[in-house]
Amino acid sequence: MMQLKTKNLKYTIKAIVVLFALQLVNAQDDNTSTTEVIVKNEMITPVAITKDTVRPFTKFKVDGVAGVVGDYIILESDIDKFLFDIKSQGQSAGNVTPCQVLGNLLESKLLAHQAVQDSLIVSDSRVNSEVDQIIARFSRQLGSDQKVIEYYKKDNMADLRAELYTIRKDIILSEQMNAKIIESVEVTPDEIKTFFEKIPKEEIPTIGVELEISRIVIEPKATEEARQKVIDRLKGFKADVLENGSSFATKAVLYSDDGGTRGEGGYMSINRSSPLVKEFREVAFSLQEGEVSEPFETEFGFHIVTLDKVKGDNLDIRHILLVPEIGKQQEEEAKDRIETIRKRIIANELTFEEAAREFSDEKETKFEGGALVNPQTLVKRFELTKLDPDIYPKVNTLKENEVSLVYNDPGRIGNTRYMIYTVKNLSPEHKADYVKDYIKIKELALREKQINAIAKWQKEKIEETYIKINGDNRNCEFVSNWLKK
Repeated sequence: MMQLKTKNLKYTIKAIVVLFALQLVNAQDDNTSTTEVIVKNEMITPVAITKDTVRPFTKFKVDGVAGVVGDYIILESDIDKFLFDIKSQGQSAGNVTPCQVLGNLLESKLLAHQAVQDSLIVSDSRVNSEVDQIIARFSRQLGSDQKVIEYYKKDNMADLRAELYTIRKDIILSEQMNAKIIESVEVTPDEIKTFFEKIPKEEIPTIGVELEISRIVIEPKATEEARQKVIDRLKGFKADVLENGSSFATKAVLYSDDGGTRGEGGYMSINRSSPLVKEFREVAFSLQEGEVSEPFETEFGFHIVTLDKVKGDNLDIRHILLVPEIGKQQEEEAKDRIETIRKRIIANELTFEEAAREFSDEKETKFEGGALVNPQTLVKRFELTKLDPDIYPKVNTLKENEVSLVYNDPGRIGNTRYMIYTVKNLSPEHKADYVKDYIKIKELALREKQINAIAKWQKEKIEETYIKINGDNRNCEFVSNWLKK
């Protein structure tokens, strides 16, 4: 979120553009689900910086308290860490002041505090799963868990997990409260038109190069022998649990291929609204307490599930995922298959759309001719410079209707996936047009209205919440009335 008091239309537009860019950066990680069964679209949201400024950067005492919001304490070291994280992600922190960072931390803590007051719930299983994902991602980037521990300057993994747990839980609470504030905000066609007409000509935003993207995905198929092997193994786990009293949770920790839940013994808290794949949902909600399912298959592999406890509308379950081993021969066959498909498209034997419908293994795009949907706008157009960094280098040099080379882009569980891409309906960079870019203009108008709703909410909550700003931080010129002057 950002400091939300806007001085004029020019500032509003710039602030919105910054926010959208930051949201898109987060969306780049959305290919990794919180667990390997639940498909989510939620990642850590960085905070957009605005104009809380004045106090120059100084070296803080590590144990100093910068401010308090309700039950939340902001340390001086939190400000330092925020600035360090910006730099460590390759972004420039030159124009970001400690006052700006503190302003944004105050906003985040106010949201989290009010979320607790409003009894918004974040399950431990969700937070732990996301912590697992964060650690796994950094471990892949840095080379090992130990290097992640050293990077964060912790003594051990337990200390690192404890800190990440607290940070991630507060962020989720903030996100939930933010979503609650704006959930009913909508814009009418008249409001959209008025918004656009109020933008001075010289300040009409520029829309970058846009395009539509399609892809075909071919995945190596496990042999029947490999599939039966994991089915038999899961049956063995079930028998050992039911007949010998073995711990289902221990088996999940030792053997499950679901990195998102393995560390918690396969634990998940779910309800009817949880975004589960169909097969998993049907099995989970068919169980009685203490029952262990038969092995069943989803797009992720084979599972067994047990129901620990029913808590009202929620189920506490555990699951074990096993993925059949894919041999080198199966990988080579899949690559040969997609190479053949590519050659047939280039030779005009069939169109890209026809090939996607007939051959692609990606269910989400197969029946749309391989067309990808922009998760931010829910339409099929993308702005080139805001593409997922995994997709951008595969399509940025393609001409319209050109077919890319074959790429190996592993799935959420590390499985091999071969892909080819094409682009169409390329449009050059241009000034926003009310008719042509109506959807983008609607997004900007809606976001301005949401910003105003959040600003109104924040002003009211600052007045009724205990807030204290300490020491030199009281010299900051905040956009919001944190000092209650």
